[in-house]
Amino acid sequence: MTFAVVEWIDVFTRRQYADVVVDSLNYCQKEKGLEIDAWCLMSNHLHLIISSSKGELSDVLRDFKKFTASKILKSIENNVQESRRAWMLWIFKSAGAKNSNNKIYQFWRQSNQPKELETNKFKDEKLNYIHMNPVEAGVVNEAEHYRYSSAIDYSGGKGLVEVCFL
Repeated sequence: MTFAVVEWIDVFTRRQYADVVVDSLNYCQKEKGLEIDAWCLMSNHLHLIISSSKGELSDVLRDFKKFTASKILKSIENNVQESRRAWMLWIFKSAGAKNSNNKIYQFWRQSNQPKELETNKFKDEKLNYIHMNPVEAGVVNEAEHYRYSSAIDYSGGKGLVEVCFL
């Protein structure tokens, strides 16, 4: 599954916004039964291989997206040091005006791009794609060195989010 920020704005270049996503993933695991097999948060999108042990996955994702959008937008609004604040809020407000499901802003794009992982080969391909995303983008040389990813867990280390290994 992939969640992308509207207009692919590079919001998660700021640690305070990225940490909202990490904290929310951890909360959803503990309180809502979200099982995370793999994840990677890039500058403007989030990749996940997930399932749910409690209730409907769609309900967990709806709540996750709603909460993170609200919290990140509030953080942007209140961050007087955010040089892109007015521009980002204008983009989010413009996107929100085009979607009747929103009151003011839209943070996440509507589509989650879900793909069912039916074969082990397809699971391996997606796992590799997710973990190699920061390497392909030139952010790090080794996938396990990227802070906002489960690649470190798969290489024997301990990451920011608990993972259920595939």
